[in-house]
Amino acid sequence: MPPSTDDLLPRRLILTCEHGGHQVPANYAALFEGHDDLLASHRGWDPGALDLARKMAHMLRVPLYAATVTRLLVDLNRSIGHSALFSSLTRSLPRPVRDRLLADHYQPHRDAVVRAVAAQIADGVAVLHVAVHSFTPVLGGVRRDADVAFLYDPRRPAERGFAMAWQHALALIDPGLRLRRNYPYRGRDDGLTARLRKLHPDARYLGIELEVNQGLLRTAEPAWGRLGEQILTALRSAMA
Repeated sequence: MPPSTDDLLPRRLILTCEHGGHQVPANYAALFEGHDDLLASHRGWDPGALDLARKMAHMLRVPLYAATVTRLLVDLNRSIGHSALFSSLTRSLPRPVRDRLLADHYQPHRDAVVRAVAAQIADGVAVLHVAVHSFTPVLGGVRRDADVAFLYDPRRPAERGFAMAWQHALALIDPGLRLRRNYPYRGRDDGLTARLRKLHPDARYLGIELEVNQGLLRTAEPAWGRLGEQILTALRSAMA
């Protein structure tokens, strides 16, 4: 069967980083007094993710939509109504305060990404959206068995094919890397990519979440920089 017209569309890349920092706006500082360790942990942000996303955006000359407010205030990668949208520090706040958090910090990021994807698709291209994240190497006493992982919805053939191509390209560059798909989370779980899949068909929107092991941050800086270069080179190969 010949490819459809949509299958032949060029793909335009958009990068996002939902957990790029652990900043606390001044008017919410009192909520986080005594919680410095929590803020600095993986529960407060994704260490290394924003640096990697910025490097990718710079080298590929593509737009990056990033947030640096801590996910403990409101999680930009969760849908409204999800149990993890607000953390234990904010979910008991009065409804008007939580609504203000959504209006000031959640909605601007989500709306900007939704508009950007829609605008590119309306321009006649397919969008490849890569959301850059990092994960803690140990959770609940269980060590995560991956260095780099690619999350996608396996029900969407274009996403599945691209994730496999990116993984294959990275494995060729560095066979020693532990590479996984839909690990340590399921790609079809709630998130910004899941929201965008509801708005656009598979052939027009590909949402891939890139997950990098935070344990690699503890290696020497040149090693972390080299991994970023390898991920970027593999992405270029997969897109080609």
